[in-house]
Amino acid sequence: MARPGLEGVFADWKEREALAEAMIPMIGGLYRRNVVIYIHGVPLYNQSVIELMKAHRFVRQIEHNEMSEFETHPILETLCALDLGPAHIDIGKLTSQFMANNGGLSAEAYVKRECAHIIGRTDTITHKPTDVVIYGFGRIGRLACRLLVEKAGGGQNLVPRAVVLRPPKDPILDLNRRASLLRRDSIHGGFKGTIRVDQENHVLICNGNPIRFIYATDPAAIDYTQYGINNALVIDSSGVWRDEAGLSQHLKSRGVAKVLLTTAGKGAIKNIVCGVNSDTIVDEDKIIAAASCTTNAIVPVLKAMQDRFGIEHGHMETVHAYTDDQNLHDNIHSKERRGRSAVLNMVLTESNATSAVGKLLPELAGKLTGNSIRVPVPNVSMAILNLSLSVATTREEVNGFLRNLSLGSALQRQIGYTVSNEVVSSDFIGDRHAGTIDSEATIVDGKQVVIYVWYDNEFGYTCQVIRTGQTMANIKYPIIPQLPVALDTLTASDADGVKLAAS
Repeated sequence: MARPGLEGVFADWKEREALAEAMIPMIGGLYRRNVVIYIHGVPLYNQSVIELMKAHRFVRQIEHNEMSEFETHPILETLCALDLGPAHIDIGKLTSQFMANNGGLSAEAYVKRECAHIIGRTDTITHKPTDVVIYGFGRIGRLACRLLVEKAGGGQNLVPRAVVLRPPKDPILDLNRRASLLRRDSIHGGFKGTIRVDQENHVLICNGNPIRFIYATDPAAIDYTQYGINNALVIDSSGVWRDEAGLSQHLKSRGVAKVLLTTAGKGAIKNIVCGVNSDTIVDEDKIIAAASCTTNAIVPVLKAMQDRFGIEHGHMETVHAYTDDQNLHDNIHSKERRGRSAVLNMVLTESNATSAVGKLLPELAGKLTGNSIRVPVPNVSMAILNLSLSVATTREEVNGFLRNLSLGSALQRQIGYTVSNEVVSSDFIGDRHAGTIDSEATIVDGKQVVIYVWYDNEFGYTCQVIRTGQTMANIKYPIIPQLPVALDTLTASDADGVKLAAS
């Protein structure tokens, strides 16, 4: 569609606004049927009119095409008219492909062809819902709860059933305070929906999801089956245990099948960065660790750069938001420097992310060094990757490669991309990517490359945790459209993920 002149821009805006408004009930209706709609990897369910319009605008800026609500609306209308089985459908990619090469087909015929294998079917997914217990209700635990409620869809997903905490002096007061913390967050804003406190049953009902609060001191002695919880996945965000001996206590409780740790695991525990080595998860794995937030931010980028250009050696410096293991005021601390006030100082400390890289990507073992500087911001961090490559390249080639990964590969949920030279840390609060490339800051000099990666070390990391949990629960949906991917730049699991992937 031709873009309007200056005299028509407001009329154009109002037309697109009306289309976005009409799209909301269509997206919601599909979502309740477990047909989840995206636009270039950005989920569109539970979004406002303006958020839908911003998502379209962002894609136009990154992909350099003229796709707008005028183009996506008829595609979405056609999807709503079809008898679709559960699936994840990217109307951004579907529309872009139709605009680029539709083979003379109408929009309706094109969509029917692309969705032919899920039309009139109820068996497009075979997984069952999986009960989830959140063990610990701090920063990551509460965000995990928000995400699980948000992703409930038609119900055949990860289902939040319980939260486990240490026994308080006043359970009713504690329940109400936990509800308040879930409802309001100083960084991430308000809960999207409603939370009702059922004091009699000690339950929070979040957007219709009853979540029981259980108080216990022994993770091995809880009988979850008495609450109707069976074969559950325990997401341990307590920070108390990181090794197999500690985390295996959960498996002794009735009703627990598997455990997912929300930090780097120690010893023989398998550390997973979803999108990179999630193909190594097998049904026999009972305990998995989701690695650290920094590891999740840098490993997808490092894997891509290694496969495309080769990495001889490098250094990673993370400028990291302070965390609650630091002191508000100067006080004693078990680790060097972290005893100094987190809100008044830059604090140089170690980072375990680079050693984790060698375990996740053996080809880079011993090639990376790293440190961390904790800074006085409450959330969003930046990883600076200073890499010596095997071949010379250009800034345009590196940025173009990473841009394409963010748009059209199975790593798009891990690698984000921005083209603004005005972005700062607060702009990435709520970003769902493991990390986002600041393309305007990229430096290339022959074989020497410096890449800046922003990441929401709370919410973006929690998204990765939930994706790993979905993989552990074998939750998989058909992905439409199935885009061709350059396999020399992606892992085997990514290639498989083009056909079937967790959200």
